[in-house]
Amino acid sequence: MKKIKTALISVSDKNNLKPVLEILKKYQIKIISSGGTYKKIKKLKFNCLEVSDFTDSPEILEGRVKTLHPKIHAGILNKRNNRTHLNDLKKNNFENIDLVIVNFYPFEKTLETTNNHKKIIENIDVGGPTMVRSAAKNYNDVTVITSADQYQELIDEMSKNNGATSLNFREKLSRTAFTKTAYYDSIISNYFNKKANIHLPEEKVFSANLIEKLRYGENPHQFSGYYSKNLKTNLKQLHGKQLSYNNYNDIFAALTISKSLPRNKGTVIVKHANPCGVSINTNPIDSYKSALACDPVSAFGGIVSCNFKIRKNLAVELNKLFLEVIIANGFDGDALKILKTKKNLRVIDATSYSLSEITKFTSSNEAILVQSEDLKIFKNKDFKVVSKKKPNPKVLRNLIFAFNVCRYVKSNAIVLAKDESIVGIGSGQPSRLDSCEIAINKMRKFNLFGDNLVAASDAFFPFVDGIEKLVQSGVQAVIQPSGSIRDREIIKFANETDTILVFSKTRHFRH
Repeated sequence: MKKIKTALISVSDKNNLKPVLEILKKYQIKIISSGGTYKKIKKLKFNCLEVSDFTDSPEILEGRVKTLHPKIHAGILNKRNNRTHLNDLKKNNFENIDLVIVNFYPFEKTLETTNNHKKIIENIDVGGPTMVRSAAKNYNDVTVITSADQYQELIDEMSKNNGATSLNFREKLSRTAFTKTAYYDSIISNYFNKKANIHLPEEKVFSANLIEKLRYGENPHQFSGYYSKNLKTNLKQLHGKQLSYNNYNDIFAALTISKSLPRNKGTVIVKHANPCGVSINTNPIDSYKSALACDPVSAFGGIVSCNFKIRKNLAVELNKLFLEVIIANGFDGDALKILKTKKNLRVIDATSYSLSEITKFTSSNEAILVQSEDLKIFKNKDFKVVSKKKPNPKVLRNLIFAFNVCRYVKSNAIVLAKDESIVGIGSGQPSRLDSCEIAINKMRKFNLFGDNLVAASDAFFPFVDGIEKLVQSGVQAVIQPSGSIRDREIIKFANETDTILVFSKTRHFRH
């Protein structure tokens, strides 16, 4: 146990200080503070000694230097049972500081509210993290508090131990403190790298907040958590049991597709992170039914993501199928009431969710692969018609729609579409020819044949056999990235079979 006799308080967030000040007063603990915190403590009518009076050194450089003083850091860092340390303190007339309560300048919030570099720089805390690191290093003798969320813990600990804290308590707070300073520094580091347009620095620092501890990972023997760079998720769960790792994995896969579709249009059905149905039919009911028709067997137990607000009539249709999760840009009252009749169905409002230029991380053992996410917005100029037969605007729209969906299907990926609805998907095969066969078989199993059938491939066809199989199945137009040594053979085959062939300037593997 270590008795607290002197506390130093310097906080940016000055809320909820009163209960802490009351417990410090109860045990007659001396309080040192500076700047706005000192004024707040005095306003709350508690005794407090200003740092400049404690150190006999004024604040300088417009407040940049307040607590950066030997008397402060010697008081925090000295080992109480070390004779040399005690002699140094006595010789310099320094005293112990047993409790440090600090939270940092709001650098992260500043980034959210301004692009003014000078203002951002002034919100980089120096003295706060320095004191926290000193106190955390010397946890054997010093207690360090880095968040208002820890105030009640401190109050309970001191009440239980008559104004003292235990070693286990101090060590736990030290661990939290070092994580806090590392996180804070990572935000600053990433800001400067982003400002300099450096995507792959020599040393990469990752930072994220724990949003939720999940029940388990992909399987029950694996631990799992959901982290985000934001302090809270931008997904709002309105109903249903807790989301699992697999649920989140499917949700993100579904949202990546649905948020890439035209504004307020489109239904996506996902199973095991792969789409098994997509439609951008303007009518919500028809959009859902068209997406479901692509592969109603796989859709069972899957996730439906609607890029629009769900209303009563669609909720009735959705409730006819067993689904794990339903996502939408909001739900009207009647729709929500209907969906809530299924106790375990997870209902997610993704109105605030949007795609941005983000970095994607993939980990394996102790290695991390980093890349930018494939969020390219397709425009007509990104494609080149290479066949003699040219697509009309409707066919071109259908091709680009299929190609957009195709990039979110695990490679090798083949997608068949008709009337801006997907009718067949072949995914995750080592052979592109096998993916063609799977997509065709899915279409034949669940859909009627007709005109306007198009196909998209996420990468070029290495041989003619793949596109040949598609044309034989009724495909009238194909879109694929260029770059194969056999591109000329593919073009020749398209012209011989009167097939429309469009080349993309970019490839879209998704492993």
